[in-house]
Amino acid sequence: MVVHTPTKGIAHLTQTTSDKQGQQASPNATSTAALRVLATTDVHGHILPFDYYTNTPDRPYGLARLATLIARARAEVDDGACVLFDNGDFLQGTPISDLTPQPGQGWQGPHPVLLAMNQLGYDAASLGNHEFNFGLDWLQKTLPEAVFPVVCANAVLRRGARPEADETLCQPWHMITRELRDTDGKIKTVRIGVLGLVPPQIMTWDHAHLTGRLTCRDMVEAARAWVPVIRAAGADLVIALAHTGIGEGPDRPMMENAAQAIARVPGIDALIGGHSHRIYPDPSKSPGDPDHRDRLDGKPFIKPGFRGSHLGVLDLTLAQGADGKWTVTSHQGEVRAAAGIPPEPAFCRVLESAHAHTLTLTEREIGRTSTPLHSYLALVRNDPATQLINAAQRSGLTRALSGTAYEGLPVLSATAPFKTGGRGGPAYYTDMPTGALRLRNLTDLYPFPNTLCGVLVTGADLRDWLERAAICFHQIRPGATDQMLIDTTVPGHDFDVIDGLSYAFDLSQPARFDLSGSLVAPKAHRVSDLRHEGVPISDDAQFVVATNSYRAYGGGPFRNLAETSLIHTCLRPVRDVLADYIAAQPRITPEPRPAWRFAELPDTRVLYDTGPGLRAHPDELAALRAEDLGDTKHGFARLGLWLGEKQSQPRDHALSCESPI
Repeated sequence: MVVHTPTKGIAHLTQTTSDKQGQQASPNATSTAALRVLATTDVHGHILPFDYYTNTPDRPYGLARLATLIARARAEVDDGACVLFDNGDFLQGTPISDLTPQPGQGWQGPHPVLLAMNQLGYDAASLGNHEFNFGLDWLQKTLPEAVFPVVCANAVLRRGARPEADETLCQPWHMITRELRDTDGKIKTVRIGVLGLVPPQIMTWDHAHLTGRLTCRDMVEAARAWVPVIRAAGADLVIALAHTGIGEGPDRPMMENAAQAIARVPGIDALIGGHSHRIYPDPSKSPGDPDHRDRLDGKPFIKPGFRGSHLGVLDLTLAQGADGKWTVTSHQGEVRAAAGIPPEPAFCRVLESAHAHTLTLTEREIGRTSTPLHSYLALVRNDPATQLINAAQRSGLTRALSGTAYEGLPVLSATAPFKTGGRGGPAYYTDMPTGALRLRNLTDLYPFPNTLCGVLVTGADLRDWLERAAICFHQIRPGATDQMLIDTTVPGHDFDVIDGLSYAFDLSQPARFDLSGSLVAPKAHRVSDLRHEGVPISDDAQFVVATNSYRAYGGGPFRNLAETSLIHTCLRPVRDVLADYIAAQPRITPEPRPAWRFAELPDTRVLYDTGPGLRAHPDELAALRAEDLGDTKHGFARLGLWLGEKQSQPRDHALSCESPI
């Protein structure tokens, strides 16, 4: 990747050997011009640098900070030589996006996120999977508030004989015209076709909202069909806004992370990725690392993080041949971090009313708690906050099944912790003090608009469910020390805890499944001693499990149990069920109840990274027999945890915090 300091005017890029992969000069090129592509992705409602869960200002991310970077990036090139795109997942993620614009909340203005994006002057945006979380009717009513086009080629209202004949939810593509000054000083017209693509898994994740109303084609199939149409309409360049990451393994139909396959589609000149919240090119990686790349299969490629953490900047050098056709001959991709950048004042002023309205909503008191609630230890112990959600789901489903044929069956409940660090960083944890539980606390505990479902399962289904949850742990060698416990490639929200059971995880066994849900170790069984009310569970025993719509329909590495076993569903968010449960009690007293545990591995110590805020709870550290080993270079607190009786002294751990996360 070429490194240069942008200056006002046309950016002249020096092409390296690696830049030439997949990029050739147009025959008999007569002139060149430069186009700058700016991109955001996975903003998830983070428009102001304010944390509505903790009432903390000055967060180091968000569109308000990117607004300053966008203005600077535009000023570095000629007027008109820049386009700004968003790659989806912008309408969901924080109280200002999830509460304020919903019906019945008293907000009279446009959707705050679209108000913010209109202010920034986006040229186009694509849909992400979370745009569908609030239902199709809501989405169709909300999107017209955008003054920029929203494109998506594979979300289909009525399927045709081929993709080009589909009736799509949004326009599949949009044409943008730019007047660029070439190296000879002449003004040249360049037409840019912008194609939008969304993971077809929306049909699983938001099944209750979309079934019978929408279908979704494979992203690569749609791209192969629509790119020739865009070219035939006169596009000189085609840029794909693909809300997808880089997947593993061979290309296959209906991939969730299909960026590499899309980059191979003929006629696509550049690709914006997203969805997995990764950064490309990652400035923290060395130049030889694959994550440092700004190309994918030879095509210009950027992937600018999430929640407004980075602005993607992709500079394209275009050559026009004697035949008038434009070709990308070289490029430079980079990401610019929002951290340390001041918010843009005019942008913030536009959102003052929405911000004030959101604060009023989130401060509403729902109930009270007699103990603190946090998620620092949610992956290593029975967690009171997770169990509180499970209790609310279980109570709600039990009432719903009253008087039905399922009333006599045992009701269990499954949920996962949602904020467990990971790519969100060492501050990405729930942390609530004793006292009032406000609406903002509930949105912190349950940040997604999933709805409550009930599924009928067997004992064999429960074992399978828990084996899939257990993939978040590394395999641990008995008797060894300083092994990392958590597999950080697995999101914490895949660690489902099933309330109403007791069971153990034997981490000396390899994970039975991988992150895609594929069986990779058929002989491995991490789940042991599975019991209900102290009695071992047979494979054919029957239970009802309260869970959320995302999980019931197969979200994450889990099976789609709803397809054959759904016995209850509603469109009421779990968050509302949780609010009802808390409001019905004068005070909640969350205490960890015995449910799951790690199987004993004598003389075995593992390393667990969590938020440094845990140190405000020394009694809980002591109860866990955890050793505080200091902070990692990424700011996490590193703990040493013994999985069995300690029979020997550990070795020197002076350098343990330098291990990679």
